[in-house]
Amino acid sequence: MTFGGKDSVTVPPGKTAVSDAVALTWVRDPADPFLANRNLAVSIHVAGETGPITWHAKGLTTSYISPPGSGVQTLDQSGLAYPFSSTSWFFLDEVDMLLPKPAKVIVAFGDSITDGTGTTINGDDRWPDVLSRRLHTAYGDDFVVVNQGIGSNHVVGPADYAAKPIPGGASALSRLDRDIVRLPGVATVIWLEGINDFGAADATAEAVSEGYAKGVAYLRQKIPGVKIYAATLTSALNSTPTHGRPEVDAKRKALNEFLRSAKIFDGVIDFDGATLDGATGEVKAMYQPNSSVGGPGDKLHPNRAGYAAMANAIDLAMITGRAKK
Repeated sequence: MTFGGKDSVTVPPGKTAVSDAVALTWVRDPADPFLANRNLAVSIHVAGETGPITWHAKGLTTSYISPPGSGVQTLDQSGLAYPFSSTSWFFLDEVDMLLPKPAKVIVAFGDSITDGTGTTINGDDRWPDVLSRRLHTAYGDDFVVVNQGIGSNHVVGPADYAAKPIPGGASALSRLDRDIVRLPGVATVIWLEGINDFGAADATAEAVSEGYAKGVAYLRQKIPGVKIYAATLTSALNSTPTHGRPEVDAKRKALNEFLRSAKIFDGVIDFDGATLDGATGEVKAMYQPNSSVGGPGDKLHPNRAGYAAMANAIDLAMITGRAKK
């Protein structure tokens, strides 16, 4: 890879760098079935100390790491040069692909439940992953799903993030340009978020509803013709001390009622209905055990089966406007 024709790049703090285009020499025919569902490995060599680095903390996909001072090891194929591993991604933010024909981008926007907390490590079984496979099965390569979920993210807060940052990053409203508007080919947004506003910040249902309304209006202004679908919040009742409180569940239900009844969306996806145990008010018991590390789970994040149930609750004809091929 090169950057402006050079074989290295220095990225200033808080900035980004985009590489030159890379021709994938082994891709001779884009329709080759052996290319489908393959993972793309990207190797990065850092010269010297990095200082604090950007990362996707809960990537839930293995990164392999060579020892400090071992030099460039990107051509090693034995694996012996990479004795360390992590389930986080570092540095790399996105990969833009030049496709044989235009594809419509569907953005999954939200918090840790979109990011995939509780899913299988290296399993690619977040609800956006399952949705992507359903779309490819039904429509080939006509649609692409981009996951823009950030764990602990809020819809409307905190207002003073620059002065008092939180682990979930800047609010959803403040990252609309970065994570949705600037992406090429965005046709659809599925927005699932709000439980952290209630559990971690004690925001009101009215404040989060207003945040949704502002966000939807902004996206429609910036992306003419975009379709925006609200996804109802899944239950967190009896989960963590912050999110499992009855008052949080009451706010969740109030927000879900707003999402179902507001006329600002192009449709509603009922993730709550797909995962709720009506008798207990919690996420169904079979969706609770943690698929990442085992154990009983936290009753906040669904497991592999729960995320699959959510993705399977999405009406493909509704979000694409098309019947299956």
